[in-house]
Amino acid sequence: MFCDGCGAAVQPGQAFCSRCGKQVVGPVSVIPQRPGRVQGHIQLLGIFWLAVSALSSIGGVVLLVLANSLFAHLHDFVDMGAQGPPTGFLRPLLSVIGIFVLAKAAVGFLTGWGLLQRESWARILAIVLGFLSLFNIPFGTAVGVYTLWVLLPAQSQQEYDALVRAPAA
Repeated sequence: MFCDGCGAAVQPGQAFCSRCGKQVVGPVSVIPQRPGRVQGHIQLLGIFWLAVSALSSIGGVVLLVLANSLFAHLHDFVDMGAQGPPTGFLRPLLSVIGIFVLAKAAVGFLTGWGLLQRESWARILAIVLGFLSLFNIPFGTAVGVYTLWVLLPAQSQQEYDALVRAPAA
C-alpha cells in the first residue's frame, strides 16, 4: 500500500507514513508482485526448444537415411552413360547436412533442458541458437524470435540470473 499524502510505500502494520508523517487509515494490503517476463516465459521457451529439436532430429535422421540408402545406389537405378549428370556428390553432401542438423538438434535439446533446469549457461546458448534458428522457416524462426524477445534485453539477464540463484521450488 502507498501513502495517500505523498505516495511513499507503507509497510504492513505501520501506523504513520515514514516520509510525511500522515496517519495510515485502513488496512494495509500487500500487492502481490507480478512475475517478470523471463519467469513467466522460461518454462514455455524450454518446452519449445525441446519440440523444435525433436522436429530437427527427425529431419536429420531422414537426411542420413536417404543419403545412405537411396543416394548410395542412385547410379544403379539410372543409366546415365558418359554424359549423365554427376550425382557422386549427393551422398556426402546429404550426409554432412544430416549430421549438422542432428548436431543442432542435440544443442537444442541441451538448451531446452538447461532452460527448464535454470542453468546459468542456458540463456547464452539459447540466444546463440535463437539467432541461428531464425533461418529455419517457419518453426525455427518463431522460436528464435520468441527466444530473443524473452532473453535478449539486459533486464532479462538480471532476471534470469536471479532465477538461477533462487532455490528450486
